[in-house]
Amino acid sequence: MLQNTGSLAGRTLFVTGASRGIGRAIALKAARDGANVVVAAKTAEAHPKLPGTIYTAAREIEEAGGKALACVVDVRDEQQIQSAVEQAVAKFGGIDILVNNASAINLTGTLGTPMKKVDLMMGVNLRGTYLTSKLCIPHLLKSSNPHILNLSPPLNLNPIWFKNHTAYTMAKYGMSMCVLGMAEEFRGQISVNALWPKTAIQTAAMAMLGGEGIERQCRKADIMADAAYAVFSRPLAGPAYTTGHFLIDEDVLREAGLSDMEVYAVEPGHPLLPDFFLDVETDGATPTSKAPPSSMTASNPIEETFGLIRTVLSQDLVQSTKGVYQFDLSGDHPGTWFVDLKQGAGLAGQGLPPLPPDVVMSMDSALFSRMFRGELKPTMAFMTGKLRIHGDMTLAIKLEKMMGAMRKSKL
Repeated sequence: MLQNTGSLAGRTLFVTGASRGIGRAIALKAARDGANVVVAAKTAEAHPKLPGTIYTAAREIEEAGGKALACVVDVRDEQQIQSAVEQAVAKFGGIDILVNNASAINLTGTLGTPMKKVDLMMGVNLRGTYLTSKLCIPHLLKSSNPHILNLSPPLNLNPIWFKNHTAYTMAKYGMSMCVLGMAEEFRGQISVNALWPKTAIQTAAMAMLGGEGIERQCRKADIMADAAYAVFSRPLAGPAYTTGHFLIDEDVLREAGLSDMEVYAVEPGHPLLPDFFLDVETDGATPTSKAPPSSMTASNPIEETFGLIRTVLSQDLVQSTKGVYQFDLSGDHPGTWFVDLKQGAGLAGQGLPPLPPDVVMSMDSALFSRMFRGELKPTMAFMTGKLRIHGDMTLAIKLEKMMGAMRKSKL
């Protein structure tokens, strides 16, 4: 891992969404240098499902050697941001670094995304980043080496990154467009860059999206914290001056002299899941030590698979799922199939479902077979663009439970 050098001692970071995840990791890395950190986040009281509050993060920062200021901040609220900025300047004398980490995510298609969710993502990701930057910039301009770092992706215009979640992509790319504009506007005055992970990072959001076991294919948030630290250490002038760049965590660390990235893996040696917005050749497959059952390699594997699905349907599965799935398959075995886990003891078969589907999953029939053999999770197929999902994304995660039960009964 990247060693601390003391370069951030006495400097003040304003970090949005710093109560958990990547924001917290960046804050703690800076704290080990003796930095001042403004923990600007919404969580003031413990969440039943998510770890951390602004106060627990502040305590950890001070235990690590830094100074902390916990501020309740919803980045959609201008008054809350302004108040936090004023408190930071009064307590620490200024602001040297802004980390725009706060973000909202909803991975649904156009017809399946309520405008409330669209407004949330636009408000937090795009507007929140722009507004927080606007209010911090007057103070950043007084710093000897000011930085704005947005945790946002390169502006990859490959349509695959739009088609399944247009609203999220627009909102996230809005953060990246702030980098383009502000870097040029404040060139030579503030370093403005974006940082994005090469692989999935172990966070609460990833756990919700990927389901049980996803952490094995992730890296720890420490890799983003170390990369951010390396960026903050770059000067405002000279050949190392960097602004307007879309940086990838692993590339930053290799440039800083690190070669061993396995130290950041949650499970060293396990294949890693590429993150969104990066065109990486992968199918997201997870190795398996067991060969697929012979019945799943029959001449019509889809019919055979649905035969196995029927064997695991139960009232308990219906109660824990409460959803109707429709599968639109193409390729060698095209057709429409369904699994009704909303009524009775469940039902599965060919054709349209008896009730309107809660989620429609479109894919190649070979991909469908691979998913049910356990070689590929639905969420991972979706992330790599091989699976299109219209409707409730959480049902894709619940589907993995049925797949696991089916394989357990058969293998």
